[in-house]
Amino acid sequence: MEPVKNVNPGNKKVKTNWEVLLGAAFLMATSAIGPGFLTQTTVFTQQLAASFGFVILMSIALDVGAQLNVWRIIAVSEKRGQDIANMVFPGLGYLVALLIVLGGLAFNIGNIAGAGLGLNVILGVTPVTGAIISAVIGIGIFLVKEAGKAMDRFAQFAGFVMIGLTVYVAFASAPPVGEAVVKSIMPDKIDMFAIITLVGGTVGGYITFAGGHRLLDAGICGVEALPEVTKSSISGILVTAIMRVVLFLAALGIVAQGLAIDPANPPASVFKLAAGEAGYKVFGIVMWAAAITSVIGAAYTSVSFIKTFSTTVAKNEKLMIIGFILASTLIFAIVGRPVKVLVLVGALNGLILPITLATILVGAYMKKIVGDYKHPLWMTIFGGLVVVVMSYMGAYTLIKELPKLFL
Repeated sequence: MEPVKNVNPGNKKVKTNWEVLLGAAFLMATSAIGPGFLTQTTVFTQQLAASFGFVILMSIALDVGAQLNVWRIIAVSEKRGQDIANMVFPGLGYLVALLIVLGGLAFNIGNIAGAGLGLNVILGVTPVTGAIISAVIGIGIFLVKEAGKAMDRFAQFAGFVMIGLTVYVAFASAPPVGEAVVKSIMPDKIDMFAIITLVGGTVGGYITFAGGHRLLDAGICGVEALPEVTKSSISGILVTAIMRVVLFLAALGIVAQGLAIDPANPPASVFKLAAGEAGYKVFGIVMWAAAITSVIGAAYTSVSFIKTFSTTVAKNEKLMIIGFILASTLIFAIVGRPVKVLVLVGALNGLILPITLATILVGAYMKKIVGDYKHPLWMTIFGGLVVVVMSYMGAYTLIKELPKLFL
């Protein structure tokens, strides 16, 4: 089959509006805020206590360095990540697409499981039944005529609900905020595995490209759109950071009180210990909202990485997305989702980031990709530092830490 060369059919430019920009930001943010996000944040807060604040600050800095570069070059080139990679080095785009689709599928199994667990808490149905109901809801969004707008609005609504409810739990847990601020700057311990896992779970794999690809589909691209693209990318990072900090404080309050967090379901334990049975129900809502939006984001972005390789895939994009959700649901129903897998997938997604970001940075200086556009030197340096740091921590993780997850 002939590859699709134009990722933005007709190169149509639509009027830039905040609804689309905010939608892209929340698509990226809610893609990051999934069951793995909730589990990782709680597990590492339990391990590092207030010093986990430093890990969050480091991850936010690395997130900014990655997002600013990736979204900007996608917008300027008006090409998707896999097509940029193929122009940098023939065949590289196929490898990147393969890594991201496999990572997206692995994440989505955890996402659909988390959605099932959320409905189990809210409605009392079994996790598998909850997963099936959630899959039907996710598929329904892509059956709507204007699926892009439906996806944007759903992500925004769910994002606000998650943050608002978690703020309530954070207040209920009464965390030592002063200690958290001090340890965020002067930690007792620096945990590289925690940093790479957080970065991987926030902007690793498909998540880095979710918002950028969404803006392309909406026609918001080109040099003239860069101010809006930058605002949208920063907004997405801020939403994710706010949720991470609030959840960290909620968990820290429980840890500081010396209460035991259930290792079988760490985030649920935090919500219940902080606010009793009402807190447990709040957890169910937050878990479901986090999971279902991540199901949608993972499916949409993963398919966006293969649709330019085939006209058949491009013409049947909605069906491919629906198939992706169905496959994730089926695998979960058969296999299940241990907590360790969610932490592991976040770490592995962090290992993909240096490859994709390095490719984008090289593409930023190739005229056949960006034309006469001049990429800011400080962004290149910032992005280069992220590549070096994530490569080093990724190698460290592979050698020292990942084997421990299987013991």
